[in-house]
Parts: sequence; structure tokens; C-alpha cells
Amino acid sequence: MASPIDIQLILCDAAVSDPSGKVHMLGAGWSITGAPTAPHAVAVLLGIPWDRANIRIPLKLELCDDDGRPVEIEAADGNAAKLFHQGGIEVGRPAGLAPGTMLDAAFSLSIPPLPLKPGRYQWRFEISDQIVTRSFTARPGQATPPIRQT
Repeated sequence: MASPIDIQLILCDAAVSDPSGKVHMLGAGWSITGAPTAPHAVAVLLGIPWDRANIRIPLKLELCDDDGRPVEIEAADGNAAKLFHQGGIEVGRPAGLAPGTMLDAAFSLSIPPLPLKPGRYQWRFEISDQIVTRSFTARPGQATPPIRQT
């Protein structure tokens, strides 16, 4: 059995990945938003075990309801579609790295405004045989109260 992957999902207002493998985030760590949602991003930070280096590992990120069922979004043409990203990741071992060292991998996915109804949702990330979720609540109107200056 392969070693488990260390997985972190972070919801943020915006995120970009750079070529060095870092993710730059703005407004990270929220769990309450408006309905419909504003544009946002999901940052995925991975620690790939030494024994899983140089192997392509399948992954999938999908928007689900609170019960884990895929959410269908109505498209402009009137058809319903599930919102997901599917692919794979392969991390190589740099020369001279000590055996057993965890290898960093990261990416971010930008999400456009979504016409979600108020309720509880989750981003579900599946990689190989592991599943991690990050839940959020969509409320009617503004996500958080405005900041008052005193």
C-alpha cells in the first residue's frame, strides 16, 4: 500500500500558482459566502510521499452538496452540468534529496460566480484513494457584514 498524501484545501477569494510550486492567495480561509457566489478559488496544497514520486496520480475536484452529491449548475444554454476538474499530478524527486522527504505540490482553481441557492456545499477533492472535503455555507445576499470604521 502506498503512503498517504498530505492534503490541504483552502477556500479563498483569489489564488494563483507560480512555476516554483507556491500558491499566492488573497482572502484565504473563509467558509461563508453569498448566494449566488462571488468569484473565488480553491487552493490545493499537497505533500507527496517519497514512495509516490515519479508516478502519475489521478485527481478530481468537484462541487457537491452537503450530502456529497455532485451539484448541477444550469448553463447559459439551459442544460445542467456538474462542476468539476479532473486530471493528474506527477512530482519528480530532485537530485540529492534525502530519502523519505515529502515533496511539495500545489495548484489553484479559479471559480467564476456560481448561481447557487442558499445552503451548505463542499468542495470534494479526490486523489488516488483519498478524499478530503472543505465545506462552506452560501447565504442570501452579502457574505459577511461590512467593516465599520470608528
